[in-house]
Amino acid sequence: MSVMQFWSDMEQEEYDPEEFVERLAFRSRSGASGADLSDADRLLTTFEQAIKDVTVMYEKQQIKCRELEEKCREEERAHWARVASLIQRNKSASTTYKSLDEKINSVAGKVVYLGDQLESVNTPRARAVEALRLIKHFDEFLDGETSLSPVFMDKTRLYEAADIIQKLHLIGQELPENRFGGARRAIEAKYNEVEKSLIEEFVKYQRSDDKVKMAELARILSHFRGYSECVNAFIEQIQMSSLRGKDPFKDIVPLCGKSWETISKVFPSPSAVMAKFVLNIYHVKLKQHINLKLQDKNDTERYLKNLFHLYSQTNKLNTELSQYNLGSDQLFLTKLTKDIFSRYLDSYINLESSYLNERSRLVLTKYYETEGHQRRNLTASGSSTVQELKRDIHGLIAAKTNLNLAEVVDYGGKTFLSDDVAIMLIQETREAFRRCQVLSKSTDLASNAVEIFNILVSYLLHNHVDYAIELGLTGIPLPETKNPPEFYFFDIVRQANTIIFLVDKLFADSLLTLVVSTPKQALCLQTKKNEWEKIEMKLDTGLDRSLAAVAGWIKTVLATEQKKTDYNPLGGEAIAVASGACMKVVKWVAEVTRKLRDSLDGRNLEIVLQDLGVRLHRTVYEHLQQFQFASAGAMTLICDMQEYRRCVSDWKIGTVTALFDTLHAMCNLLILPPENLRGAAMGDQLVNMDKTILDNWLQLRVDYKTARLANCL
Repeated sequence: MSVMQFWSDMEQEEYDPEEFVERLAFRSRSGASGADLSDADRLLTTFEQAIKDVTVMYEKQQIKCRELEEKCREEERAHWARVASLIQRNKSASTTYKSLDEKINSVAGKVVYLGDQLESVNTPRARAVEALRLIKHFDEFLDGETSLSPVFMDKTRLYEAADIIQKLHLIGQELPENRFGGARRAIEAKYNEVEKSLIEEFVKYQRSDDKVKMAELARILSHFRGYSECVNAFIEQIQMSSLRGKDPFKDIVPLCGKSWETISKVFPSPSAVMAKFVLNIYHVKLKQHINLKLQDKNDTERYLKNLFHLYSQTNKLNTELSQYNLGSDQLFLTKLTKDIFSRYLDSYINLESSYLNERSRLVLTKYYETEGHQRRNLTASGSSTVQELKRDIHGLIAAKTNLNLAEVVDYGGKTFLSDDVAIMLIQETREAFRRCQVLSKSTDLASNAVEIFNILVSYLLHNHVDYAIELGLTGIPLPETKNPPEFYFFDIVRQANTIIFLVDKLFADSLLTLVVSTPKQALCLQTKKNEWEKIEMKLDTGLDRSLAAVAGWIKTVLATEQKKTDYNPLGGEAIAVASGACMKVVKWVAEVTRKLRDSLDGRNLEIVLQDLGVRLHRTVYEHLQQFQFASAGAMTLICDMQEYRRCVSDWKIGTVTALFDTLHAMCNLLILPPENLRGAAMGDQLVNMDKTILDNWLQLRVDYKTARLANCL
């Protein structure tokens, strides 16, 4: 086997000695049969030769490794020598750098010293030359007449003339009036003339948009008394070609952006000029536009909308302009806005309240006029115990004599509640809250919001919802009546719940955000609680009266429609169908249930249906106690009970279902043979019932005495 083959085996990524030996043995036996006894000799020879070859390979590799290690050591020594040389050179360069730095500092100190010496010599000379020049020009003004010096006559030397006259003007201010009055006046006249010429030049270059010349002139004029006139001329020139539209808000931001590019390049103090530019826009163009829009207060709605819109636009404008450097006063734009709107904002809440009151009154008046209704003066005694007693007495009198002593007016089904009216009032209030949030001072925001909410409560809840509920209470049928009652009060409940939901949403979305974390928050929550409880109490009273009328009509139907022969037939034959009275009651209760479900939902519906079920059970139970039941008639009663149970089972009210299940079990007692009564009485439905009640119930059987049922339980 060749040495190269050994190399290929040993240089594999995952070299395994055992696998190498196995491969070596396999190769030595290749071509031989399994029973050949010479395999052992061949394997021995192969392994001995392989060991010799591997040993030779190992020795060669050892020699090669020693050579490579020696080479690496030589390279390492060479690298260390090179590094030592570089370190020495770096030390030498550092020493040279320090020496050069010291020499440079020495030379620089000498240069500065020489410069100071030269300046100390040249500055007095330059000042003397300048003073001589000024004295010569001042001498020309001593006669009190305007100088005729060429520098003041040549328009091309305007900048030089400006420098001279500015300095002469400063000098003249220090001279006594009695000796140099004429010269001072002549200098003043020339000063004004040059200043005017500079401003005219500035305007000329502004029109041609030569920012370089404008900047030079602005720098010169910054030393003049009329520098502000230059700024005013700049602002006036810009406004002559801008802000010509009807709505300046659209043009101000682009104009300020364009103007800032010029101002920042032209004027030596751009922030002050920009502040004056913005001040001019606010006090002239913007204020004029706002005053024009708000001058008519006859249309209050339009006035409030315009005020809100303009103030919002101005605040938005403040935010957009705050990116510019307008000086150190961070409240500059806020103060400008306050100055413009202060006289309008001071009277805002009075106008808002007046408008809301008037608008709400008109909405309600128009609604009642449309309905053809004249508002009545109602006393809030709907929940009074005395009132309830009077209704009960009037109901009994009406049931016995057909005399209706109580005033029951249902207005033909009109509820006098309008979702449209509620939505209009709530929308007006929501808009008022939006205006209030923007236009109110931070100290007055909460109190103003409460005032707006109280107006909504007064008109929507008191004068509309509460009034409609009071009318509905007076229109609820009496408990005892000869005609099927109409329950329009259920519609009032439905509409009132809708309106309360809308008001509650407005309360959470708009009002709470304005009064949160203020003392007014607790006041608003208490007001809401009181109003909700008051309306809920009246609705509960109306529902209670309505359910009483339902029970009264059921009682009337059963009393007039139920025949004694239904439960005690003369022929003694059982008819397994429900009685006509029962079917009429069930049909009518189903209609009442549908109306209730249209008017209520959730827990409120469950409570009302439970109350209705209890009243229905009581009425049916009291009604059945007036009859005697034969076995055949008891079958009819069982059918009646099935109809009653089917009627209430759809409600899914456990209490009501249990009541009728118990009553059904009691009805079964009226048909069972005597020997089965005790077992039935011990059933799940009747085991907890008082035996006296069951005994009294059994007395309704016609065979109670003959069958001796007294001791069957």
